Amino acid sequence: MESFDDIRPYCDAEVAPVLHQLVRNEDLLKAVGHFHFSGLPCCVRTLLRPLISWRLRWMVSRVHDVQGLQKTIKSMLNTVISRTTDELTWSGAEHLPKNRPCLLLSNHRDIVMDPALANYVLYEYGYSTARIAIGDNLLGRPYISDLMRLNKSFIVRRSVTGRRNKFRALQQLSAYIQHSLKEGENVWLAHREGRAKDGNDQTDTAILKMLRISYRHSQRTFADMLEELCIVPVSVSYEYDPCDIAKARELMVRETSGGYCKEEDEDLSSIITGIEGYKGRVHVAFGAPLSPELGTPQEAAREVDRQMHSCYRLWPSNWLAWDLLEGREHHDDGHDDWREQFDDADIAKQEVLFQERLAQCPQEARQWFLKIYANPVFNKLAVNQ
Repeated sequence: MESFDDIRPYCDAEVAPVLHQLVRNEDLLKAVGHFHFSGLPCCVRTLLRPLISWRLRWMVSRVHDVQGLQKTIKSMLNTVISRTTDELTWSGAEHLPKNRPCLLLSNHRDIVMDPALANYVLYEYGYSTARIAIGDNLLGRPYISDLMRLNKSFIVRRSVTGRRNKFRALQQLSAYIQHSLKEGENVWLAHREGRAKDGNDQTDTAILKMLRISYRHSQRTFADMLEELCIVPVSVSYEYDPCDIAKARELMVRETSGGYCKEEDEDLSSIITGIEGYKGRVHVAFGAPLSPELGTPQEAAREVDRQMHSCYRLWPSNWLAWDLLEGREHHDDGHDDWREQFDDADIAKQEVLFQERLAQCPQEARQWFLKIYANPVFNKLAVNQ
């Protein structure tokens, strides 16, 4: 483990000391107070911090290893799911290999909730939860880094500069993923760098090329890598994206100005909004392991996309956005087959809710707002055709 010390998750012996520091961290106490008491004035939340600290110390007083911490996190995640979703469903998990770990290659919409929900399903089925790859660009505050590494996250070093340093970081990452699987640990990895903010899930072949780096020295083939890694596509679909308006604004700015400059703590704000925000119904779909017969990263990426798009659960919000983009909102051109999949009362309710969310988006960003929800429809229709 020594060669991975700067990126690996914390081990059992490190859990208690790190927790001891965290439950006294002012930034963390402020964030927890905001989450649990967002309706109270800031001054009141400040007065509550000693109580919050006491509560956290009590919660972790019996946590001495990673498994114990995961049980505590499971309880917290239950609360988040009950507060922010109408329903959480999943499919395909029952077909995951029971005698070997998998590399879960997932679409990426939410910084924290995507891997958290995948791990939730694994936990429910009695599988080992996955080690989670997370970019160091999201770890600007030390307490966030500690929280992530306590929860089986390992660091993807995106901030390194220089061609040689970048390649070394990729070598280390590739080797650590291979090392984790050999230890019997599942691994969660996004299928591209950064979230698909426009809702268009497309696998980056660079991810598959990175995975291959640690196999080159032994002259093993790409097929050998696929056989050993057991790559399983995962598709997470949210009926509503809590960050949809912020994403639409960013996409609009990028389109009009050619770039986008993040504000301070914008990623932290996205994390909090993604956890706290309303998601409607959510579905987590696990695909089938990639066949070793896929001979190139390009072929493997196409198969990942095919499975992700075909497994993606489309909601009325997706179809409503698609109707608007395609000019079919009047329901008079024979393209309303999707409505047969849902109850009339459900569709009527979602039409009102979707229009309310759309109205909150600035006029100049609404086209991107619609694309965020409609792109999964375009992708699924393309697969079906």
